[in-house]
Order: sequence, then C-alpha cells, then structure tokens
Amino acid sequence: LEKMTDLVAVWEVALSDGVHKIEFEHGTTSGKRVVYVDGKEEIRKEWMFKLVGKETFTVGAAKTKATINIDAVGGFAYEYTLEINGKSLKKYMENRSKTTNTWILSLGGTDYRVVLEKDTMDVWCNGQKLETAGEFVEDGTETHFSVGDYSCCIKAVSSGKRKEGIIHTLIVDGREIPEAVE
Repeated sequence: LEKMTDLVAVWEVALSDGVHKIEFEHGTTSGKRVVYVDGKEEIRKEWMFKLVGKETFTVGAAKTKATINIDAVGGFAYEYTLEINGKSLKKYMENRSKTTNTWILSLGGTDYRVVLEKDTMDVWCNGQKLETAGEFVEDGTETHFSVGDYSCCIKAVSSGKRKEGIIHTLIVDGREIPEAVE
C-alpha cells in the first residue's frame, strides 16, 4: 500500500462547520495528484503529463470552493498554494476573522466550537447550524440557542466606536466565554 508516499502539502482550514484538514499528494515521477479532505479522497488523477496546474474541490457543509495551485519554481521543485473562495488561505482567514466570531468551550466534559457568522447571524456548533431565536433588548440584540443541555446567548452591543463596530459576546449559563483565536 503506497499510501501518502507523495504527500507534499497539508493545510488546516477553519470554516463555520469545523476545522478541515486538506492533504495533497503529487507524484512528480508518476504525474499522480490526490486530494484528501478530512481523510476522505476527493480527487485522484493518475499519469498527468502536465505537472503544473490546479485542482478544484469543495470543503465542508457549505461546500466552500477550494483550489490547490501547483506551480514550478525552477528545476524539479514545485510550490503548492491553497485558495479558498478565490482568495489565498491567508487572505481568506484574515477576512474570516472580520466576518465571524469563534468560541471554544468545554461543557460537561464535551468540547464545543461555536461560530457566529456576523453577516447572516447564523450560529454553528461542532459542524451543525443551530436553531436560534433572536430578540431586541435595551442595549442591542440577543441570539438564544442551546448547546447540549446548556442555554446560550450571543449578545450584540455597539462598541460606541465606528471602527470597532458591534461587539459579540457568548454567554453560557450566565458566564461570559472568551473568544478563541484560530
């Protein structure tokens, strides 16, 4: 079994439904290209005579578009770059940090990753989009949902500063959960 002998790149991509692992095999003698997403084979091509090019596939529940670019960098050396939704992984993650909030928490011995998509106010937990109930309160809005047996609320209040915009805070059973940096 010649599993993963030509592994040339591994990326971790944090999306709303979880952190996905993308692995890429490139056989520069056989011309083989294999893309794995979370350990599952998505693309397999054998005997590609052109060693440069790109492979496009989707990642995660929202079928986010991903492209691996294969470029020659002199001689028999290759560079592999990952694009998510047409942006470099770095640019995509920088933009994502502006459009989402992520909290990592442990409740009753179980780890949860809660993600708020600020543009839609969708809330994701461990890969599932949750049912939420929003309400206006005196100083902003509250988005209520449950994680396991725990009642949760994301409070959105204005920072009072235009540059900062709205501050989102996750509260679980009356406790404020600090935001995670991914």
